[in-house]
Amino acid sequence: MSTVLVLPSPLLPASAYRELATALSDRGVEACVAPARLGPDEGADDLVRRWSRLVAADTTLVAHSNAGYLAPLVRATHSGRAPIVFVDAALPPASGSTPLAPPVLRAMLDERVDADGRLPPWTRWWPRATMDAVVPSGAFPQLDRDCPRLPRDYFDAVVDAPSGWTGLPTAYLAFGTTYAEELEQARELGWPHATLDAGHLHFMHDPEAVAAQIEALATAAVAAGGERRS
Repeated sequence: MSTVLVLPSPLLPASAYRELATALSDRGVEACVAPARLGPDEGADDLVRRWSRLVAADTTLVAHSNAGYLAPLVRATHSGRAPIVFVDAALPPASGSTPLAPPVLRAMLDERVDADGRLPPWTRWWPRATMDAVVPSGAFPQLDRDCPRLPRDYFDAVVDAPSGWTGLPTAYLAFGTTYAEELEQARELGWPHATLDAGHLHFMHDPEAVAAQIEALATAAVAAGGERRS
């Protein structure tokens, strides 16, 4: 693993991933965070095109949260076999199409959308006490200021899973049990996987530990992918 492209959740600012990128760089890995800010009338397809242009032959993709839906498309658009490490992330189906949010989440977002069709910052989707358990002490004000306000209809977009994507080098890192179903899917598919008993933004709390897990899982994913090809 010589270069890493972190695919951030579009709901979070790039600054949320800065310390993770630094921790990866400290391990001798060239790491950068892909830009996720959406311009007027832009959506998930624009992110896929933008991110795929940043993928090189030796790039490992690290997809967090909602970016997990897009990571296989980024890899397929690049026409490569870039390893993907999903980090507490959503997964598209093995085949077929899926919206960028499950029905329960879309219903919750319908309750939060404003008259202009925009959502509040992700930091305000839940009570402050809930966020304090996820965001490091003292980091909330900056994160809250930096979080974008996505249009509600971003989550109505549908993505198509690339054919055969689950058989390419892929791994899964879970933080706690929020994405328990996705972790179970990773197990069933035979991907390398690991769990840290932590919250959804654990890379803001302990970027070094998360970077170490990403590096180990990426190495294991490449090895496992080679075994599947043979």
